[in-house]
Amino acid sequence: MTTAAAYAAPAPKAPLERTTIERREVGEHDVLIDIKFAGICHSDIHQAQEGWGEAIFPMVPGHEIAGVVSAVGPGVTKFAVGDRVGVGCMVDSCRECENCKAGREQYCVRGNVPTYNGIGKDGEPTYGGYAQNVVVDENFVVRIPDGLSLDVAAPLLCAGITLYSPLRRFGAGPGKKIAIVGLGGLGHMGVKIAHALGAEVTVLSQSLRKREDGLRLGADHYYATSDPKTFEELAGTFDLIVSTVSAPLDFNAYLSLLKTEGTLANVGAPEEPISLNLFSVIGGGKTLAGSMIGGIAETQEMLDFCAEHGLGAEIELIRADQINEAYERVQSSDVRYRFVIDTATI
Repeated sequence: MTTAAAYAAPAPKAPLERTTIERREVGEHDVLIDIKFAGICHSDIHQAQEGWGEAIFPMVPGHEIAGVVSAVGPGVTKFAVGDRVGVGCMVDSCRECENCKAGREQYCVRGNVPTYNGIGKDGEPTYGGYAQNVVVDENFVVRIPDGLSLDVAAPLLCAGITLYSPLRRFGAGPGKKIAIVGLGGLGHMGVKIAHALGAEVTVLSQSLRKREDGLRLGADHYYATSDPKTFEELAGTFDLIVSTVSAPLDFNAYLSLLKTEGTLANVGAPEEPISLNLFSVIGGGKTLAGSMIGGIAETQEMLDFCAEHGLGAEIELIRADQINEAYERVQSSDVRYRFVIDTATI
């Protein structure tokens, strides 16, 4: 075992505090990563507060990890010491089911092993990226291209792939009208990626407070959803809407904004059930879909795409002792657009 300084939540809803954790020894196919930066995702907060159900404590959150390889196991073929790498939301899967074999490890039939708040194949709890280092099987590590600095690349390991995957799956591109609901940590990457794919991009946000930012990031249009006229004016407009918000929405209203046979893809995960009138999807042959991160190959594809187009996250770099304050600010939407921890301060 090796040890690492980390920040952990000792119990549900408890403030995170500095601690020491144990990492497994570097195995045959493992990579030891010296973590440089770790993004703070809203899902870290949901899990640390048990908003999505019972969780494992102490919890070291963090699944937006960017760092440098510091050691490799004897069987490793994909990485070498000194490589710039990333780790996202999962660190293993069964590798044998239909989904794993198709490169959709995120939908592993037996359940993937999450980067934190999970149990690894060794039976031990997994600890995430709010730490100095991490040991991960090489097959669940991706390469960060030289065109991306590590600090702005870290959030791409969750926020980037979470938006890239449905935008690609549902055909965002030239001639398509795409709406992104919410301009936060997820939404701002959705705007950048949809714009780079060549789509006409609209932001649907509660207010016009971030309008200038939205247009700067690549949106063509920006509307306030708090204004009832928005839903009248935009009825039947979009080929695809991607909702990034974790609060329950009036899905019937948003479905009315789709063209015939359009899709509303949901990547935000509200803690409460939603209510839906099925005539909202039956009329117009519309699709209400879900999407969860992406497979390892698609995550690498996304990083290469972002490097090619110069797309990093918009970040606010913080010290580790600011994590609890950052959690409060995320919950009050007071960040533009992703907090990233400088792990040298742990």
